[in-house]
Amino acid sequence: MKKYHFYLTNLFIKNLLTIIVVFIFLSFFLNIFEEIKFFENKENSIYYPIILTVLNIPSIIFEILPFIFLLGVMFFFINLFERDEIDLLRSHGIDNAKITGIISIASLIMGLILIIVFYSFSANLKSLYLNIKYQYSNTGDHLAVVNEDGLWIKERQEKNGNIFIINATNYKKNTLENIKITELDENYNLLNTIVSDRADINRKLWNLTNVKIYSQEKKTENKLNYEYLSTFNGKIISNLYSNLNSLNIFQLNKLKENYQSIGYSATEVKLHLNKIYSLPLYLTLTTIIGALLMFKLNYIKSKFFLIVVGVLVSVVFYYINYFSILFGKNETLPVAVSIWLPHVIIFLICAFVSIRLNEN
Repeated sequence: MKKYHFYLTNLFIKNLLTIIVVFIFLSFFLNIFEEIKFFENKENSIYYPIILTVLNIPSIIFEILPFIFLLGVMFFFINLFERDEIDLLRSHGIDNAKITGIISIASLIMGLILIIVFYSFSANLKSLYLNIKYQYSNTGDHLAVVNEDGLWIKERQEKNGNIFIINATNYKKNTLENIKITELDENYNLLNTIVSDRADINRKLWNLTNVKIYSQEKKTENKLNYEYLSTFNGKIISNLYSNLNSLNIFQLNKLKENYQSIGYSATEVKLHLNKIYSLPLYLTLTTIIGALLMFKLNYIKSKFFLIVVGVLVSVVFYYINYFSILFGKNETLPVAVSIWLPHVIIFLICAFVSIRLNEN
């Protein structure tokens, strides 16, 4: 690597790390109040809010990486302009395009490292964060998961403390198919087993059809319809893994397969996976955008105004991505198109503006 390559890359990384440290402290102070409020009616030490806040910070940082990279690029160029190093580089034949190319390649490499290493790290911490909060929440006796055997639900009845284990091999919107409900007492002794072909779970009072009830006395009772009161309904189950940030890439792919195996839409998981896969490109494009802004607006001396412009541009591109993802969620656009199309648009804009980059 040539000396100026190393210098520019090193300066760029230093600015990124500075911005990341600033956002870590901001995230800590903004998040800790929420955790303190969560534990305010619980007899726990102050250490729990602090621990939970620390566990949640990596996930927050991962979500705002494009914004961090944009600010990092802008401060990188502010340092170069303030020390007149841009003119020095140009006098040695290192033009605007070369500088942009060096930090863009650095962004691409860092993006790959971030999704391979940092995302798994943040997902594991987020999972631990959610598990700890789950232990102290009011829903500790209720659990729902999806695996290769279908949908599994565990819930406890408040009246008599009985436990219900529910398994359904197929799940479509507000409908469960091939259901088995096992009722256990507090000591996990079998009481009843309910088998049904289908259940309407639009409400918490489920309506089961073609039901067979196997009682403790080994008597079989057949019913055309049967009502089961649950703590879950279709909407709650649909939000089962609403926080996909707690799953690493391998777990997300496994969850996608499990959803598909029970006939449930895996659109949310596919969108999340594509967002992760596209992150290196998104960070690279963000870096190019930041460089273009700084070269085109180098006549503006106010740092504050430059940062404001950068934030506004970042917000615009965020909403372009946001609305495109909405089309993907509604399945108006294919999942891959809804994620990658905004990046293609941003790339074309960058390519058009970059044609005359060296004229500045």
